[in-house]
Formats: sequence, C-alpha cells, structure tokens
Amino acid sequence: MKAGILSETDRLKKVIVHTPGREVSLVNPILKEELLFDDIIFENDARAEHLDMLKVFKAAMPDDGEIFEVLDLAHSCFESEDVRHEFIELMIRELPEDNIHTVENELKKLGATDLLTFVVEGSLPPNRNFNIHPAPNLLFTRDLAAVCGNGIILSRAARKARVREFLMMEMIVQNHPLFDDLRNNVIHIGGQQSIEGGDVLVANEDLVLIGMSERTSFSGLMSVAEQLIDQGVENVLAVDIPKQRSSMHLDTIFTFADHSECVVFPPAIEDQTDNVVHLFGNGDFVGTKRHSSLKGALEEITGNDFTFIKCGGEERINQYREQWTDGANVFALAPGVIVGYERNTRTFEEMADYGYTHMDQYSFIEKYTDRKFDPKTEGKIAISFQGHELCRGRGGARCMTLPVLREKLG
Repeated sequence: MKAGILSETDRLKKVIVHTPGREVSLVNPILKEELLFDDIIFENDARAEHLDMLKVFKAAMPDDGEIFEVLDLAHSCFESEDVRHEFIELMIRELPEDNIHTVENELKKLGATDLLTFVVEGSLPPNRNFNIHPAPNLLFTRDLAAVCGNGIILSRAARKARVREFLMMEMIVQNHPLFDDLRNNVIHIGGQQSIEGGDVLVANEDLVLIGMSERTSFSGLMSVAEQLIDQGVENVLAVDIPKQRSSMHLDTIFTFADHSECVVFPPAIEDQTDNVVHLFGNGDFVGTKRHSSLKGALEEITGNDFTFIKCGGEERINQYREQWTDGANVFALAPGVIVGYERNTRTFEEMADYGYTHMDQYSFIEKYTDRKFDPKTEGKIAISFQGHELCRGRGGARCMTLPVLREKLG
C-alpha cells in the first residue's frame, strides 16, 4: 500500500515535509502579516531545527519508512512539460491579480527546477525582473491536504498567501505515483469555500473531526463532510472553534497522542459548550446531532473513555503561553509516542503525570539510531525537540507534517 490513514496515531510509515529554505528569508517584515507570519524567521537555525526533528522521525519509523520532501515530489512531476504548462495555466487562472499571464511565455520556457523557484520564492530566474510574494508557509505541509482512509481531501486556501502551495499539492496528487492508491477518492471543494488540513483529524476509520475555524468555512466543512460520508465514513464531528489567529486550526488546540488520549487547550476545548455537531449518513441526507462537549461526543460515538491532557498544565497563564508556542500541536509517531517543542515544559510535565516518559531529541536519537524502535514494547514516550525559530511561524510538529501512510501495530 502506498498511502492511507485510518488513525491519527497509527505508526507513521510515510510523511511529506518541507525543510525551510530561502523563501523564509524573503519575508519582508512590512509584509509579514500579509504572508501569515507573526515574526521573521532566521533560515539557518530553522533549517537545522527542522532537520533535527526529521532525525527523530527516522529513529522512530520502521526501516522501510519514508520521509518525502514536497519539492522533490513537485520536481518529479514538473519533469513533464505538459504538467508544467498545465500548472502555469492553473496559476494564471487562480491568481489573476498577480498578472502572471504577462510572463506566461517566459515561464513555459523554464525547466522543472527554475519553475519551482518561481512557485516557492516568487521570482523569475535568472534576472528576477518579475516578482510576486514568496511562499514561506510551505513549511506547514499539514495544511496542503488530508489523507482520510483511502481518500484524500485537497485543501482550498482561505488566504491568498497560500494559494500557490495548494495548487502545487493538487498537481502532485494528480500526477505523482505516491498517490496512485488515493486518486480515485479525491475530495474537492470549490467556489468561495475553504478548508485546510490542520482542521482535519482522523480519530479512526469511522470518525473524522473537522474544525470550523478562521481557515475552514462552514460551507467547506459541510461539503467535505458530505463527500466523506458518501465514501463510507460513518461519523464526522464538526467542531466550532474560536475564529482567531491563536487558534487558526483545530490542531492548534487539540491533537491525538494515543487512540483515546488527547492534548487540549482547555479554554477553547474543555470550557466550550454546545459547539460540536455530529454529522452522519441518513438515507439520502446528512443527519445531525448536537453535543454539549467534544469529549462527550467522542465517548458516545466510539464507546471509549477519553483522557484530555491539558496543554500548559493546570495554571491558566501557562495554558495560554504554551498554546501560543504550539504546546497542543503534538504529532504522533505511533500510539502513545509523540513529538513537540521542548519549550512547552509544563505540557511535558503534564504528560509525564499521565504515564509518558519524557525524552529530549538527543537522548531519543542516540538510543534508537542503532537500535530498532519497537513502540509495542517501549511504552508511552513524549519526545521534545528544539524549535525556537520554527515556532515563530506559528506551527508545531503536527503542522509541519503531512502523513500519507500509517500502519496499525501488529
């Protein structure tokens, strides 16, 4: 099997990432808010931190696990002249205000490498006499799409700054052999609808959560939910979350650490009521049932008890501080094995209270680089890694990953 996701926490087998490059150094402080950044990032340190995170992944993944760089996938597709020309025409159609049509002929003369430079850095080589904004958010590959079961949701950008990235991901899905198993089950939305991958969480093969956030519209959520139900997903939970920068996606305030353990930001999850709607198939229609809480909805639908672990611990100020630095945005490498930024110390202390062994990136890599990691025997582990520059972009470990294949432990 090349791709498929039946749970947020099954063992990671294949994942798409993007190690930050020159595009983050092209963020003008005057335009940083327009480019969806709160601060500017120092490229060299951000690259080093990201590569260190990938070392943790490699140590935890099985021997045949694979980490894909999104630009390598795009470059492979762009080796076809037809694909390059189709993509250029798509950019012209979807981004009319950028006047890309004025350099259409020049773009169509470019090879794969130079076209990718234009898409990511926003300039036309070699003289760079035509410029559009760079695409620094490519670092957050999670938002480009969401693999659900044996299908894939193609995101549609809520902000212009990310349109080129999402168009590139659509091109990859349509042309790269990695997605051969999913291509017959692609979910699209259109018009003025929007949905981004950070709002989609796969609880299990029968249950998907979708956040209605500042980046995912009501119509986008409903369109995707209906298509998921048509493809056989039994239950979708629509979770209405605060429409604000600090909680731009559901996964900034809620993530799965194990099948029934979640890291949550209490003010936006536990303190909210009547903000969850259960969507399910009902003949030719979609049925609905309102729930008073996310925890109650999860427990009723799955029949399991759920544990909510508080980002930042018990004190409210620490909950806000550590959610701001992505304490709730953890990423599962296997059931009960997660990674997150080391600066969120109180979140890791809270996880330790729930039976997680805390290991820093160096001790984990040293222990498992030459020794096979077996998540069935090692117990629950919370791995911290440095991300002082990465977190300036407002995204954690889950935001920086697009899993395409997870496998249940035997």
